[in-house]
Amino acid sequence: MLSPNQLLKKYFGYENFRPQQEEIIEQTLSGADSLVLMPTGGGKSLCFQIPALLLPGTAIVVSPLISLMKDQVDALRSNGISAAFYNSSQSFEEQQAILNGCHNGEIKLLYISPEKLLSDTEIITKACKISLFAIDEAHCVSSWGHDFRPEYTQMGFLRERYPSIPFIALTATADKLTRRDIIKQLKLKKPQIFITSFDRKNLSLEVKIGVKPKEKINEIIDFIQERKNQSGIIYCLSRKKCEEAYEALQNQGINAMFYHAGMDAAVRSSVQERFINDDLQVVCATVAFGMGIDKSNVRWVIHYNLPKNIEGYYQEIGRAGRDGLPSETILYYNYADLQLLNKFAGEGAMAEVNLEKLKRMQNYAEADSCRRKILLNYFSESPDQNCGNCDVCANPRQHFDGTVTVQKALSAVMRMGEKEGLNMLVDVLRGSKRQEIIAAGYDKIKTHGAGAEIPLFDWQRYIMQMLNLGILEMAYDENFALKITPAGNDILFGKKKIELTVLNSIKAVEKTVKTRQPKIVSDYEELFNTLRKVRRIFAEKENVPAYVIFSDATLDEMVRQKPTTAEELLTISGVGEHKLFKYGEAFLNAINDFSSTSEIKKSKGSTYLDTLKMLQQNISISEIAITRNIAEATVYSHLAQLYLSGKIESLAKYVNEDEVSMVKEATLTLKETKIMKPIFEHLKESVPYHKIRLALAVLEKRG
Repeated sequence: MLSPNQLLKKYFGYENFRPQQEEIIEQTLSGADSLVLMPTGGGKSLCFQIPALLLPGTAIVVSPLISLMKDQVDALRSNGISAAFYNSSQSFEEQQAILNGCHNGEIKLLYISPEKLLSDTEIITKACKISLFAIDEAHCVSSWGHDFRPEYTQMGFLRERYPSIPFIALTATADKLTRRDIIKQLKLKKPQIFITSFDRKNLSLEVKIGVKPKEKINEIIDFIQERKNQSGIIYCLSRKKCEEAYEALQNQGINAMFYHAGMDAAVRSSVQERFINDDLQVVCATVAFGMGIDKSNVRWVIHYNLPKNIEGYYQEIGRAGRDGLPSETILYYNYADLQLLNKFAGEGAMAEVNLEKLKRMQNYAEADSCRRKILLNYFSESPDQNCGNCDVCANPRQHFDGTVTVQKALSAVMRMGEKEGLNMLVDVLRGSKRQEIIAAGYDKIKTHGAGAEIPLFDWQRYIMQMLNLGILEMAYDENFALKITPAGNDILFGKKKIELTVLNSIKAVEKTVKTRQPKIVSDYEELFNTLRKVRRIFAEKENVPAYVIFSDATLDEMVRQKPTTAEELLTISGVGEHKLFKYGEAFLNAINDFSSTSEIKKSKGSTYLDTLKMLQQNISISEIAITRNIAEATVYSHLAQLYLSGKIESLAKYVNEDEVSMVKEATLTLKETKIMKPIFEHLKESVPYHKIRLALAVLEKRG
C-alpha cells in the first residue's frame, strides 16, 4: 500500500503536504474525530480525500451545494480517483448505478447533500461500507455562524449511529463560539481541533471609504479594464445594486452578468457555469453566489458595500486566489451602508450578536493599522509583524490633533438633544438651511455652520472615526440617533485631547476618455496564454472547468520552469501521473514550440539565418539538424519563421496545398486553434506535426 506522501504525488501532483495536513490525515486514519479550520484554498479537501484512498470502503462527504459536489467530483476523476455525487438531480437509474458502484467497492468518495443523506440513510448505509464521514462547510451547523442551514443540525445522529467510524468536520470560517457549537451539534467524540493559519498572504487588502457612487462605478470599470483576462466577483448588498453594477459594466463592453436569489434557478445555474468555465469574466452578485464556486483562478474580489460580519467577508475574499497566485480585494465603505446594515442587524432574535459582529466589521473597515492583523486577530491568531500587503501598510496613516473638530461635532449633538442621526449632524455643522433644520430650530444653535469649511464627505468620515473611537455611539433603536459617551464628554469639556486620522484624499475620476496604450505582451504572458488555450481545449472536450485540468498556479510554474520532457513535467506541482499521461504531450509540445520560436526572436535572426544559408546550399532538413545539433522540429520552426518574415517565398516543397486545406478546415472546426495536438488528432494523425506547423504559417500569411 502506498503512503500518504506517495498518494499525494501520484494523484494530486504535490511533493509535500501543507502545514497540519499530514497530522489531520493520521488522526482520521487512527479512527479519531477532528474539527479542521483551514482557510479557503488551504487544502481542506486533501485532509479527507487521502484517508478515503487508504481506508477500505467509501468515504461519505456531506456538502451543501450540488454545483460544488460536481466540481469536486470532476476534479477527483481528472486525477484518476473514483468518485461520484448522489443527489436529487439524478434519475433513479443513475442513483442505483452509483449505489451499486459503492457496494462493489468501485467508488472511494461519495458526495451527498445533508437533506439526501437524511432521507436515504438506510439505502446508502446498506449499499456502502463507510470508511469515514466528512462534514464540509461545517459552520452551516451553527446558528451562531454566518450561513446557518437547519438541516445540518440533524447530522448529529450519524455520530451516535456509527460510533466506530471517524468523523472530520471542516470549515474555513468559524469563531470560538461557532467551533464549540459545531462540536456540540455534530456530537463529535473528543475531537482534536486543528487550526491552520488564516493568513492568505497572496491576497492584498484594500478599503476605500466615502467614495461617491458615480466615482465608485467608474473606478471599478477602470480596474476591470486594466485586467482584461482576469476573472472577478463584485459582491453587492442588494439585488438592485447587483443589476445596476452589471448594467454599468455591460455598457462599457465588459463581459459581466448579475446573480441573486430573485433570478430563475436555471438562469442562476447558467451564470455560475459560465463563470466557472471562463466564459464570463465578471459576476455582480449578492452573497448567495460563491459558496458553490471551486474556481481556483478568481483574481480579484470587490465588495461594492460593507459586509455584515467578518466571517462572511473573509469567506468571500477567500474566493480570490485559491491557487496561491497574487490576487486583489477591495472593499468600498460608506455611512449609508452602515446605517442600512445596522437596521437589518437590529431586527430578529439574534440582534445583539449581529450588531456586535457588524461593529467588528466596521472597526476593520475604519482601521488605521495593519488590516491583516485585525482580520487574523478576529480568528484568534496574533501575527507579530505588519503584513506589508494592505493599503494601511502601503500608506501608513498620519494623525493630527482633532480636539477642536471633535468638540464642534459633540457640541452640535448635545445642542440637538442627542436625538438626531449623522446626516442631520453634518448638515447642521455645514450650515445647511434646508426646511427640516429651520423647522427644528437648529439654524439658531451656536454650532450651526461651525464646520462649514470641512466638506460633507470628510465630516462623514470624521464622525465614523468618532464612532470607532468610542466618542460617539449610535442608538439603533432610536432611529440611529447619535449619543455622546463618557469618553466624549471628557473631550467636549476639555478634560482630554484626541487625535484623528488624516483623511486620504479621494481623487475624482477624470471625465476625459483615457487613451489606453497598446500593451506589450511579455514572453511570460505569451506562453501563459498559449498554455491556457491548450487547457481550454481539454476542458471543453471533457466538459469540466479549465482549472480542473490544471490550475493557474501549475501553468505559472510550467511557464517559469519550461519543462521539456515528461520527467521534468512530472516535477511541476499539480502534475500527477494520471494527468501526465492524459495531457502531458500537448503541454510539452506547446512549451517546446514556444521555446523554439522565442529562441529565434531573441537571437535577432542569427539562428534561423544560419538555417537559411544551409537551405540555399540544398542541404536537407535532417542534415541541417545533425550538423547544427538541433531537433528537426526546430528546423521546421525556423522554416516557418523564414517564410513569415519573407526570407523564403514558398513552403510548397515541404507542405502541399491539400495538406494546407486540411489544416485550415481543422482550425475552423476547432475555433481557429493554433495548437498542433488537437489539429493532429482531428485529422486522425494523417498530417504530421511538422507539416501542420508549416501549414499554419501559410494560413497566417494569407490572413
